[in-house]
Amino acid sequence: MTPEPLSAEAFAPFGDVLEASGPSFKINEGFCDRYTDRARLDLDGGRFGISLFQAAPRALPYRCNLLERHPQGSQSFVPMTDDPFLVIVAEDEGGRPVRPRAFLTDGRQGVSYLRNTWHGVLTPLAGSGLFAVVDRIGDGPNLEEYVLDPPLIIG
Repeated sequence: MTPEPLSAEAFAPFGDVLEASGPSFKINEGFCDRYTDRARLDLDGGRFGISLFQAAPRALPYRCNLLERHPQGSQSFVPMTDDPFLVIVAEDEGGRPVRPRAFLTDGRQGVSYLRNTWHGVLTPLAGSGLFAVVDRIGDGPNLEEYVLDPPLIIG
């Protein structure tokens, strides 16, 4: 599978692309553009928190053998460097991931997965792998994993 460039239109069924594009307005005496309400955040109980993830860079071709989803809350990944990362998502059919797709960010984009969206693990392709992550903090099972057999080969 070859990853496609990440775009808001192509990614919309799975979540939102976080990027400084589209409508904005000036704040801070005109020195700052604000791009407001960029993601459809959603949670069932708990609260939203901001965590930092540091993931080891991977390389293409990438062997993806695990998808996961979070039934109790959306999850957003905001890179803290300008390095591209791989985004893997799939539709759900009867509790199983189907029709996987892979996207490649341009290095300045983040993603916000809708609640219950199957997605791959954090997969930076270069740099430090440092991300700010906004997701649900709270009790209860908020992680489902699915082992892919055979794995997806992306590259």
